Amino acid sequence: MSNASLGTRVVRWIDYRMPIFTLLDHAVGSGYPTPKNLSYWWNFGSLAGLVLVIQIATGIVLAMHYTPHVDMAFASVERIMRDVNFGWLIRYVHANGASAFFVVVYIHIFRGLYYGSYREPRELLWIIGVIILLCMMATAFMGYVLPWGQMSFWGATVITNLFSAVPLVGDAIVSWLWGGFSVDNPTLQRFYSLHYLLPFVIVGLVVLHIWALHRFGSNNPLGIDTKGDKDTIPFHPYYTVKDLFGMGVFFIIFFAFVFYAPNYLGHPDNYIPADPLVTPAHIVPEWYFLPFYAILRSITFDVLFIPAKLMGVILMFASILVLLILPWLDRSPVRSAKFRPIYKQVFWLLLVVTVILGIVGAKTPSDPVFADKCPVAEVTEEEAAAIARGEMEEKKPPFCFQYVHLGQIGTAYYFLHFLVLIPLLGRFEKTRPLPPSISEPVLGGGTAAGAAVTREKA
Repeated sequence: MSNASLGTRVVRWIDYRMPIFTLLDHAVGSGYPTPKNLSYWWNFGSLAGLVLVIQIATGIVLAMHYTPHVDMAFASVERIMRDVNFGWLIRYVHANGASAFFVVVYIHIFRGLYYGSYREPRELLWIIGVIILLCMMATAFMGYVLPWGQMSFWGATVITNLFSAVPLVGDAIVSWLWGGFSVDNPTLQRFYSLHYLLPFVIVGLVVLHIWALHRFGSNNPLGIDTKGDKDTIPFHPYYTVKDLFGMGVFFIIFFAFVFYAPNYLGHPDNYIPADPLVTPAHIVPEWYFLPFYAILRSITFDVLFIPAKLMGVILMFASILVLLILPWLDRSPVRSAKFRPIYKQVFWLLLVVTVILGIVGAKTPSDPVFADKCPVAEVTEEEAAAIARGEMEEKKPPFCFQYVHLGQIGTAYYFLHFLVLIPLLGRFEKTRPLPPSISEPVLGGGTAAGAAVTREKA
């Protein structure tokens, strides 16, 4: 008996008693019909799943050697880097894997925004994806605290202190997060515990995400529903091969960072042991939090009866939570931006603004944008004497366009985009005509005009 026939008999024996192979075939095999026009932008969902597996595998190994105690955490990380076999590689893969995870997920989200993947009937699929993003952020923040370097300690102090702005219960929330009256050993231990737990919560959410995806199938670049077998092809082998190619390109870029620039996306202060008595010159989070950090710091004034600090915290969380209601904000009859000329432009503007907010989040708010330093008010000796005698008001310096002002403009547009422009465009935008099916644009060159030519030839 050949190995192939033996393998087939074993597969059938297992599948008859526990139909796991049938389930896999329906999930990612020839039994899963997929739109025939999916581009490489659809690779990033599978890449996110790949990076999640990498993070869990490397995280489990790192947990075997890490000591969650303020007196030993930093030293245990250094021991992993120096004494554990291939510990440096495992840690660099895990650290850069966090950045890679956010890169592919952010691209996955913006692809969904461009092609309208959040629209009916995929609202629940989108909502689960936003919840996954929130869990990723919580996991990444807690993981960044674990090395117990200077930026870890002070980042945890600053971010957890934000909850003190919540009226009535804010101080209680902060004390609960800290496990005491400051960021200390109880904080580190509970962050370590939650950092280990949350990835498995994400796995459960990913299962629900895939389940919801298979209910109505993938969206496609045209944003129209498939019409029978003529618009679909089996996921395997067509898209498995495409995903494998995408994974190959991803690994080339990813391991280029791991081997040649492993600390490029980190902060040098985190290679200094945490010291509660020495505050770093600039406290900044990891790059993937910078747009939201910029929104937080852009509110420097009270809004009605809401203090500036509380308003900043509200807007920071609202910038993510607004995605949850996006399916009901966008009422356009057309999903894809390919047929929405105005929405396409405001989408790219949103992408540019998000990048600008990321740059602003990394800068000192008071630094000028277009100069080395802000100009000061020029005062003569006579004017200085008059000011000292109280006969003259102190001169105000000329206006200086600082990064905080740029952040305020970016924050205003961010919420304007979701809360004003999208609802208005959904009602008043004049959209281009949709093709009757996926097949005609594919065969006609990918455009509605090509579809018309195809119909004429037919």
